[in-house]
Amino acid sequence: MSLLSAPPDGTAPRPLAAQRVLPLRRPGRWILTAIVLVLVAQIGHGLVTNPFYQWDRFAYWFLRPTILDGLLITLEVAAYSAVLGLLGGILLALARLSRSPVLRAVSWVYVWLLRSVPLIVVLIFLYNFSALYKTLSLGVPFGPAFLTFDESRLATDMAVAVVGLSLNEAAYAAEVVRGGILSVDQGQHEAAAALGLPKSYQFTKIVFPQALRSITPNYVNQLIGLIKGTSLVFYVSLLDLFGSAQTMGSTYPGDIVPLLLVVTVWYLILTSIVSVVQFYVERHYARGATRSLPPTPLQKLRTALGDLRARIRREAAL
Repeated sequence: MSLLSAPPDGTAPRPLAAQRVLPLRRPGRWILTAIVLVLVAQIGHGLVTNPFYQWDRFAYWFLRPTILDGLLITLEVAAYSAVLGLLGGILLALARLSRSPVLRAVSWVYVWLLRSVPLIVVLIFLYNFSALYKTLSLGVPFGPAFLTFDESRLATDMAVAVVGLSLNEAAYAAEVVRGGILSVDQGQHEAAAALGLPKSYQFTKIVFPQALRSITPNYVNQLIGLIKGTSLVFYVSLLDLFGSAQTMGSTYPGDIVPLLLVVTVWYLILTSIVSVVQFYVERHYARGATRSLPPTPLQKLRTALGDLRARIRREAAL
């Protein structure tokens, strides 16, 4: 086999190893990239230079105590609702998968109802719950009551917000958890049963850890929606991040736009943090399921820099 290639101009042939392989030219990709860069530059220029956004007022409001207090309330409501909603979702998912027709029917009706009713309706209904039921009691149905609670004292603004969001979140989390459990291979259930392990041990040590690989990305999407959904608690008189901005906007009507930008940036920060946590949680539960773990952003950066240096060296050598 000849390792020489004769150029078409008749000059001396060159070894194939010394010839440079040119990549396929893609002019359409370069044109589309240029168009996107121009659009991004125009949007960025408009955001920076448009006086309507009042970036000086944005900087003034961003770390004001009123905004930070609202942010703290948003974090509290989101944290409590996420934990209670996930626990409720697990119970509802187990009820949907149980052999009891009563549990399956009740959980199905709950999920169907709460996913059909808008969240704002649930919150307003709970906020006015004391008008329907002055007291709550535990006892024998149609008989004597053993414990009685004053609903108006229990239903604080924080309690109404957390309960409303948790009830709504549990309905969606139930389907996420149920889908994750069903994604576990049936052989895992059969192997655990063949070993004679208790049902609770099978679920907590074998089934649920494997289901988390499927549950995590879906539930994090729900969690991001929950963080944004906390903006509705303003309608039940709880001054969260959005509610604080709305109140300040009523007092300072000229600062409505920068206040909305402050809220937007804080929500972007919160959801970005959740997305980062999601990546590392997914990476943790991917152990044993994949041959190699997905690289972290720092590892991707190092790889990209190494490839760039290697490419520069190859170009210099040629």
